[in-house]
Amino acid sequence: MATSSVSKGCFVFKPDFKKRKIFVPIEDYFNNEELDSEDSKLRFETYSLLWQRMKSETEQLQEELNGNLFDNLVDFLQKSHPEFQKNSRDWGSQMKFREIPTAALILGVNVTDHDVILRSLTETLQNNVTPYVVSLQAKDCPDVKHFLQKFTSQLMDCCVDRNSKEVTSGKALKKTYSMDTLCSWYSAVTQKADPKVTIKRRTASGHWRSPPVVLILKSMESFTSRVLQDFITISSQHLHEFPLILIFGIATSPVIIHRLLPHSVSSLLCIELFQSLSCDQHLTVVLDKLLLTPQFPFKLSKKALQVLTNIFLYHDFSIQSFIKGIKLSLLEHFHSQPLSVLCCDLSEAKKRVNLFSVSQCENIRRLPSFRRYVENQPLGKQVALLTNETFLKEKTQSLLEDLHVYHINYFLVLRCLHNFTSSLPKYPLGRQIRELYCTCLEKKIWDSEEYKSSLQLLRMLAKDELVSILQRCIEVLNSSTEKQLGNATQKIKDFLTQFQNLDAESKEEEDACGSQPKGLQKTDLYHLQKSLLEMKALRRTKKPTKFEMLRENVMDFIDNLVRDYLLPPESQPLHEIVYFSAANTLCEHLNAAPRIALHTALNNPYYYLKNEALKSEEGCIPNTAPDICIAYKLHLECSRLINLVDWAEKPNKGFSSAQSKPTQVWWTPSLSRRNSTLEYMARQGTCA
Repeated sequence: MATSSVSKGCFVFKPDFKKRKIFVPIEDYFNNEELDSEDSKLRFETYSLLWQRMKSETEQLQEELNGNLFDNLVDFLQKSHPEFQKNSRDWGSQMKFREIPTAALILGVNVTDHDVILRSLTETLQNNVTPYVVSLQAKDCPDVKHFLQKFTSQLMDCCVDRNSKEVTSGKALKKTYSMDTLCSWYSAVTQKADPKVTIKRRTASGHWRSPPVVLILKSMESFTSRVLQDFITISSQHLHEFPLILIFGIATSPVIIHRLLPHSVSSLLCIELFQSLSCDQHLTVVLDKLLLTPQFPFKLSKKALQVLTNIFLYHDFSIQSFIKGIKLSLLEHFHSQPLSVLCCDLSEAKKRVNLFSVSQCENIRRLPSFRRYVENQPLGKQVALLTNETFLKEKTQSLLEDLHVYHINYFLVLRCLHNFTSSLPKYPLGRQIRELYCTCLEKKIWDSEEYKSSLQLLRMLAKDELVSILQRCIEVLNSSTEKQLGNATQKIKDFLTQFQNLDAESKEEEDACGSQPKGLQKTDLYHLQKSLLEMKALRRTKKPTKFEMLRENVMDFIDNLVRDYLLPPESQPLHEIVYFSAANTLCEHLNAAPRIALHTALNNPYYYLKNEALKSEEGCIPNTAPDICIAYKLHLECSRLINLVDWAEKPNKGFSSAQSKPTQVWWTPSLSRRNSTLEYMARQGTCA
């Protein structure tokens, strides 16, 4: 006996165009009834301004990091066809063995960031080299026909003079897609274009009179070997008519070129390698510009920063995803923390404190760090801080200023300590500054065994290494526009002067020792052994040299700086205003777990919908829950007693024992729409 399944049903629900979506301003989402916030709009504006500053900083940073790479690529393209730049038509004499200039661009495994880099590269080439820049993906080019079709259609949109549409025979190109057609099209575009317009555009943007055609292949590993071989072979035969330059976007290794292309095809390419900045170095630079600076008041706690770095290092290596994680942290911080309105520039924060209401002052008093601060104050100040609003505002302004100074000193000492520990063997405190930063965020670093072992190794540094590190520390301290750390800079300069004086004294001692005659005396074995024992005893009781004493003073000075300025952020009052510590929230949003999310949505719809009517005790099934949630809970309790097929085929047959007509219709139209989803979820729950 055959039975029909619910999954075979097809249900169509046409949208109701009369219903209009209600527009809710995004700042209204900052209205949290539980927190009873009264400045949600101001918090949203502060968030927007701060994120715009951080976003512009990252964009400028990426331009600087890619600038050197793009300059090298532009130089390569300009040197590839020198005679073509001079408007020479004799390509056959210049291109030996019909080699196609090819740039192998190693971008790394962070494939999600490739689009941003290649988009910037396209704009750079269009502004400085040629307007004919085309980018192709493997999914659009399953064979040579589609490859040429896509290549031709994009190339048609790259005319030197876009107003002269008569030179592009679009109908002819749509009928035939071949290299002969492209050659004739290119010849028509470059010869029939207005010379005045061409010269004007060439002068303004740096284009050549007869510019080459640049083809960028995104993610070369995804292309079919046969497609690449055929296209390269065909293009090499028309190189004297169609000046083509290839750019391979490679995520893994240059070896992929020789795996995809045999020697007969790769010999037609003139390949040059270009290496972009590694993902690890890129992450270090982004952290240095966004988090390890007092320029932006927003900071991440140790756990939140570790969540973002772990996702980066163990999942995608994507800088764009890491920046989006910082944006999510910033948004969650301003949404969940009512006092985040003070997470702005110091001068603006002081003005906002003066305008605080009574409820906002109470929010300050509820902060755990402020409570610890009040407990350590004398009794009179405790009463004033808890009762006097004016005194509280003045003290809050003072604490915010102390927090700002703390961050300035913190990052200066952190960089100095990193200069000392980054070259130690086995890297006890980490090789990257982010590792050292996470350790300092977690606890007092001077209590850790890694710090103690690092200090022991530093006390054995040679003079040249120590002088080089001190010079780098002076550069770090001089790079800060705000002079802090007291006389630390002058103290380090004094150490360097003393090391230079040691060099002069050691030369004088060497000269004095060299002028004295050294006589050799004959002795027997007994006296030789006796003299060696005396020398060994002298070594044990030997006084430290001037260099060893000076090196000890330097290490003591650095140790004191660390103990004074690298205190954990939790020790600072009001640190909750600028530090985001909800690492669990980041895990929920960024760590993908679709099965857990679906199970939670069906088992506890209140978790996502936040509707008070859906609240229920554990183990109970409320009658206000969506029908799919009720069915899913019943299925979890006993799946054998629920027949989804009967439920779907006989929806309106709910009879009571006393009456013969239906008394209760428990079928809802929305149930038929969700039955297929329910059946899928039931199978997933059974498999789990």
